[in-house]
Amino acid sequence: MNRKLTIMVSDEVYQGLHRAVGRRRIGKFLEKLARPHVVPQDIEAAYREMASDEERERDAHEWTEGVIGDVAGDPPNAAR
Repeated sequence: MNRKLTIMVSDEVYQGLHRAVGRRRIGKFLEKLARPHVVPQDIEAAYREMASDEERERDAHEWTEGVIGDVAGDPPNAAR
């Protein structure tokens, strides 16, 4: 169920929202911004979803391998 919400913002913010988001999309935009802060998440499901993103996992693996070299005192991108 959706509810209507009336909020007040400055003219500057209002015009910026119209330019950046577009008419009739502001509500969805604001909900997407607010949701993580006000709606409890199933953290386990969120981690499963992140883990299923192969490109993200590949990038994370490359990053952690680089950090391990930094921590071990190895020069960056050193051959092992």
